[in-house]
Amino acid sequence: MGTEVDRIRQLAEEHPERKHQTLIHCVNKEALIAAHMKQSAKKAGGIDGEVKDSYGENLEENIETLLSRMKQFSYRPQPVKRVYIPKEGDKGEVRPLGIPAYEDKLVQSCMADVLNAIYEPKFYDFSFGFRPGKDQHQALSYLDDKLMGKTLWVLDADIKSFFDNVDHEWIMKFLGHNIADKNFLRYITRFLKAGIMEEGKYMETDAGVPQGGSISPVLANIYLHYVVDMWFAVEAKPKIAKGECHMVRFADDIVLCFQREEDMINIHKALKERLAKFGLELSDDKTKRIKFGRFAGEEAGTFDFLGFTFITGKTRNGKFTVIKVTSQKKLKQKRRKVKEWIHKNMHQPIKAIIKRLNLGLRGHYNYYGLSHNLHRLRMFYGYVVRQLKYWLSRRSQRGYLSWEKFNKILLYNPLLKPAITRKLW
Repeated sequence: MGTEVDRIRQLAEEHPERKHQTLIHCVNKEALIAAHMKQSAKKAGGIDGEVKDSYGENLEENIETLLSRMKQFSYRPQPVKRVYIPKEGDKGEVRPLGIPAYEDKLVQSCMADVLNAIYEPKFYDFSFGFRPGKDQHQALSYLDDKLMGKTLWVLDADIKSFFDNVDHEWIMKFLGHNIADKNFLRYITRFLKAGIMEEGKYMETDAGVPQGGSISPVLANIYLHYVVDMWFAVEAKPKIAKGECHMVRFADDIVLCFQREEDMINIHKALKERLAKFGLELSDDKTKRIKFGRFAGEEAGTFDFLGFTFITGKTRNGKFTVIKVTSQKKLKQKRRKVKEWIHKNMHQPIKAIIKRLNLGLRGHYNYYGLSHNLHRLRMFYGYVVRQLKYWLSRRSQRGYLSWEKFNKILLYNPLLKPAITRKLW
């Protein structure tokens, strides 16, 4: 499939307005086997109960049968199994998680590769979420650069329940601009309409994108490309704004930077109207307009983006800088998560506990280890140390573990110390 997808990508780059045909042929035996190999063996099964190991026992036969059904159009995606997992927080809230049937995962994976090949050349540079070769730190760096410029106002925009409110008719119209393969589009429609199965009850999906599948992120990006990105680049920035303005988007998280307050007000209003046309709306509770930048002075506010709180500050030399620290919300969530994990695993061997904690700490430092954030890294490290001591004391027959003995444990089984791992400039 690699050669076919590469050819599609090349044609998309050379002929941006091209309508691509015969795309469904990219969902072939070779591609489906490759998709199977990429699946995690640890993932739970959907409503079919199928997982990687069981499906792989008769892999070639299963793939051949799947392809035969697809050619006859008797293949229909099964409803997504919906389960609920606790949100990271302490309010007892849960969030839905969708688990597609195993064959649906494979077909979605192949189709997502094709969609990425077509649309990656079209996506704007200020879009970062769920794109090959782009990540959160690149989005943070891009935003940091704009905030260090002429920015004086920031619009932190939050789209309410975006993934549940994608309009099916609009997404199919958008896809129709560049895809002429009716069979390929037919299967995308089937995925969109497959429905949800929750506790044995079937629910239709009249809006939204399929949860949990690999096709969902690229469909979401295509939708927002036409609804927000293209509108900002072609209409808002050149025609509404009178001063400098910029946007950065990571999936449905959007931050807009402005030189002029008037531009922020006008584009905020226009964005609401634009989203409404496509069945979306901003969350009034989570969307905010603040003063921010080198000239904001004491009126400067703060905002959160990708787990960081952005704050205006100064370097040791007195020059303006943008400080990025772990948001209190994320810090609280991480603390709760580590507390629950240590409590649950307190009776494991100490060496095994600390080894697993170090994996988590390494991941935390790799993501949050930005300049200016060392203090909050140390706060998190200190919390892990205190929780580890507390729960080791609880498992002790004496009910108490002195700091002297605890430090000896850490001497032979050290916890990973905080460190700055990334610089954005």
